[in-house]
Amino acid sequence: MSVKTMLADHDVTAIIDQVLNAHTVYSATYAGEGTLHQPIHTVYGGAHLFTADTPKKLASLALKSFETYAHDRAAFSNAMDLHQQPLATQVYERLSRKLAAMPIEDLRIDFEDGYGYRSDGEEDQHAINTGEAVAKARASGTLPTYCGIRIKPLDRHAAKRAIRTLDLFIGSMRQAIGSPRLPTNFVVTLPKVMLPQQVKALSKVLGTLEERHRLERNSIKIELMIEQPQAIIDKTGKCALLDLVNAGEGRCRGVHFGAYDYTAACGVVAADQRLDHPACDFARNVMQIALAQTGIWLSDGATTILPTPPYENTTTTSALQKEENARVVHNAWRAHYKNVYRALQNGYYQGWDLHPAQIPARYAALYAFFLTSLPEMSKRLRVFMERAGRASLVGDKFDDAATGQGLLNYFLRAADCGAISQGDLIETGLTIEDMRIRSFSQILENRRKR
Repeated sequence: MSVKTMLADHDVTAIIDQVLNAHTVYSATYAGEGTLHQPIHTVYGGAHLFTADTPKKLASLALKSFETYAHDRAAFSNAMDLHQQPLATQVYERLSRKLAAMPIEDLRIDFEDGYGYRSDGEEDQHAINTGEAVAKARASGTLPTYCGIRIKPLDRHAAKRAIRTLDLFIGSMRQAIGSPRLPTNFVVTLPKVMLPQQVKALSKVLGTLEERHRLERNSIKIELMIEQPQAIIDKTGKCALLDLVNAGEGRCRGVHFGAYDYTAACGVVAADQRLDHPACDFARNVMQIALAQTGIWLSDGATTILPTPPYENTTTTSALQKEENARVVHNAWRAHYKNVYRALQNGYYQGWDLHPAQIPARYAALYAFFLTSLPEMSKRLRVFMERAGRASLVGDKFDDAATGQGLLNYFLRAADCGAISQGDLIETGLTIEDMRIRSFSQILENRRKR
């Protein structure tokens, strides 16, 4: 039986063009994850305390805390409540190496909550001093891969002060560096965002500063802090997050969650303000859904239980006081470990550290999270590769192309944070360089060409 088509070529072309144009617009927003490594944390510290030596000092304090309160594998296993011996040994060894190197990936000089309100003259001087200190740390090679400052909010009370601080900081840093090149991956964190106009204003300020200092356009990025319910749902009932990000005009790199301001704004009493509160889960889930595949990094908030020993003078500390020190630090480590591990399970790979002694617990949770799954993930990825992308079944886990991409994401995240090395990938048949391609289909295509 002969059937004639009723659609002419120009009809089909016109319809397909509409779809392709819509895809182009869609892809501009949902471009997927970029190739830049996302830091595993942001360490906050008051601007009044920051000097060129601060990054080294913070790293040294993190290592000292680990060596004091996790001085061997048994003490470490007890501190982190990690009692699977082979896993605990792996985590302990890798954590020791990481802390002995440079454990701080992202540092934020804080002119907001960690700094407070001071006289204009005092904040002016701190803005100048910290800009010079960042330039000096950069020159000495001790500046972390990512760094930046958190200014005060752009509200009716603090906007003028925030912009002046930013202006002085950028100016002093630029002058101290002596060339129109700021530190790579420099970012300005904007707290208590509620309106797109606040983000747009910051973007305009940064554009003007870049032009006046002859810096590369859009070289200074923005991070937004979600600390108010109105940053999740706006006055019209619409999800506000994409509008906030888009107001940055391409500068927005990440969105961070401020759990304690957020829960307070939701009416949660102080005794129940915590990272795992249902109100926080809702906000993080909305952030994740609204910004999925946009390339915007998400970061969880802070654990406010700090591992600070009550008895600091080690020369006169009694045995009972040392025991109490260890108990306090270990309890704080377990709380932080639990929060970090839970965030990882929910797809949040970055968070805040408020004290250098929290860093061992963060890396312990990271390494335990990835190493626990390593044998199973390796086997699944190897079988998937052997079948060249066709659906596979390993045990009771069925893997298709989508979960194959998820397996790839697992290994890339694990390698980037230092949980695994090239030697751990032998069973998969892939290298870290393969995985950095990020496209599973492209990896398969490259293997076919070999």
